[in-house]
Amino acid sequence: MIRTALLHLLLLLALAPAAVRADSFEFHPPASADDPGVPALIRDLAERMLPVYQDADTERYLANLSALQMADSNYAAADDARQSLRERQQKSGKAADQRQPPGRAVALDLYVHARTLAAAGAAPLDQAFAQAFREAAPRLGDREAYAAGAWLTEPPEAGRDALQVAFDRSRAAGVLDQDQALELVWTWLALDARRSVGAAAAKLVEEDGRRRYAGGDEVVLRGAGGGEIHIRVLLPRAGAERRAALLQYALDPPLDDARACAARGYAGVLAYSRLRGGHGAPRPFLHEGEDVRAVIRWIARQPWSDGRVGLYGDGYGGFAAWAAAKQAPAALKAIAAADPMAPGIDFPAPGRIFRNDAYAWALAAQSADGGSGRDAAAWQALDRKWYRSGAPYRDYDRMAGAHNHAFQEWLAHPSYDRWWQKLIPYGKQFARIDVPVLSIGGYYAGGQAGALYYFGEHLRYKPDADHNLLLGPWAQDAARGGPPPILRGYTLDPAALPDLRELRLRWFDHVFRNGPLPPPLNDRVSYELMGADEWRHAASLQSGALRFYLDPAGGERHRLSAAVPPDSAYTSLVVNLADRRDADPPPRGNLAGRIPPPRDGLAFASEPLAQPLELGGSLGGQLDFMLNRQDVDLSLTLYEQLADGSGLQLAAPCEFRGSYAGDRSQRHMLLAGVRQQLPFRCEQWLGRRVQAGSRLVLHLEVLKRPDRQINYGGGGEVSGEALEYVLHHIKLRWYGGSYIELPVRR
Repeated sequence: MIRTALLHLLLLLALAPAAVRADSFEFHPPASADDPGVPALIRDLAERMLPVYQDADTERYLANLSALQMADSNYAAADDARQSLRERQQKSGKAADQRQPPGRAVALDLYVHARTLAAAGAAPLDQAFAQAFREAAPRLGDREAYAAGAWLTEPPEAGRDALQVAFDRSRAAGVLDQDQALELVWTWLALDARRSVGAAAAKLVEEDGRRRYAGGDEVVLRGAGGGEIHIRVLLPRAGAERRAALLQYALDPPLDDARACAARGYAGVLAYSRLRGGHGAPRPFLHEGEDVRAVIRWIARQPWSDGRVGLYGDGYGGFAAWAAAKQAPAALKAIAAADPMAPGIDFPAPGRIFRNDAYAWALAAQSADGGSGRDAAAWQALDRKWYRSGAPYRDYDRMAGAHNHAFQEWLAHPSYDRWWQKLIPYGKQFARIDVPVLSIGGYYAGGQAGALYYFGEHLRYKPDADHNLLLGPWAQDAARGGPPPILRGYTLDPAALPDLRELRLRWFDHVFRNGPLPPPLNDRVSYELMGADEWRHAASLQSGALRFYLDPAGGERHRLSAAVPPDSAYTSLVVNLADRRDADPPPRGNLAGRIPPPRDGLAFASEPLAQPLELGGSLGGQLDFMLNRQDVDLSLTLYEQLADGSGLQLAAPCEFRGSYAGDRSQRHMLLAGVRQQLPFRCEQWLGRRVQAGSRLVLHLEVLKRPDRQINYGGGGEVSGEALEYVLHHIKLRWYGGSYIELPVRR
């Protein structure tokens, strides 16, 4: 009996290493996802996994088995596995691996079948794929066909970045568990499919679209001021019933989601802004509200319309949606805006500080050829020329050689006055907006301030508004092409990579078809908590406040301290406005990596945090200082410095003009030579779990950059101030009564 027990024990000990080996796989990725040895590396991983892979869920097993077989180039076996999977799904009525992007299963079915045909010598891969596509397309519904085509034709660059992320995450451990290995294989297959057949798929999708959809011809309406509005409509050929329309108002015609809308059973409508194509002499912002309302009324009169219109847009299109909502037609039933411009709020002068790229944008937006033909280097050369000259800012377009009336008109209205207020809803006008709204904004996007403004004002004047705000660690245009897995050196959490275009369509389904509210929307405010790989939800923008004082004590870095410093303690800062040796604009650094030194400013750092902090909201605080001028432009940037010394920029820099910090509609000059306090509230959202052991680092800088308007502090109109007429030095005393308040969620 003892001998039998011993034999059992020896057998278990012998089997234990095998069990570990079956669940983990040695893997040493190359430095780059572009390494030519990557296909062989993935194939080797798949070969080692195939003999040991198991899963109690048969459908998931078949899906993953087919992926491993494809990675191993055993296409016939993978084709058989996917056929078995389809048969089981038809019987069960559910799709396998529902976390994956819509259309992936159909796309991979087509791809593996084409690979099987090509491997058997039936035809080259492109021809084999065309055969597989044309055989399968008639059996697919519009939505299924669109999703498959969209997945296959997605630019390979995103897949390459996703593979790089997977490699970087696995490099340190040198080993993958089964789930990690499968995810890596799926990531590789997506990239391989798009590189192999993406171009062929694009042509086939266009061919198939002509069979599925009707319309596409342009209709021209006469807009406000005599200009032209160009409209295209795409309708599903299936069914003749009236249907709701989803209207996209765009500045650039290529940004067209009409097919995605039509594939979902809506009328997909695209209206082109009159700023493009040289129609008339349009100026940005002035007529979009009237023009969009005219398009909505036109849609409601069409025989295919059921009288309901959902309006959506990104950037300028998002602004146009809000401009139309100011006096919304009855047919407007929903608005979805991503990083919407808010003229006078976040453009052309965020924080009331004009930016040179606003002139470049105006020039491009009003020109049929997209502007003057300058590239980035030419614009930077112009910035340096103006900066070194010391000329007034209103001379910038003269130095560019192209006077722009819109730019000069903006400069004539530095305050958020009535000229700006009439362009979008203002004050109590928000209370009349009684349709569901979805706002999307990115922590690092220029349009985030607009999204926060529209949401905050809507809820302020209409507390019961049906308005959802979605925020994540994204840059501008994330709603168009999807959030990239790597953003300026920072690897996004998997939770931060939703398909925002699909989410927007599902939200419209929620509004027009009583569908469920799509995740991660789970409250009025939903935001991704960086570093936690989780979504957080809140009923409002309000958060708690954790105060850190700007303690003047310390060496090169001063202190961020929870304790109140002595009232008389201060540190000095002198900035020479005449020093133009820094004429090259500061490089746009990575979000993650080494924290750069402050530019014309000071750094403050906390002690290592004893506990993690969950930040969800906007940075605020109060500055306690003495200044030798009547105004100053400031920038605050908050970083997390991890225990290993690396850093992460937690949000876009918070830039503002001191004289407008408390009231954007009216300038209140600062007091020269007098100690004073200046409350401030940033227009950027922080959503981050700051780790225990990390330090918080704050840069407090005076803005003096070649790509910004320069505030000399003389008290006059800033655009008219020239270097030769002002004192050259800004002198500041920063007192310990200065503090920031972190938006802590508990």
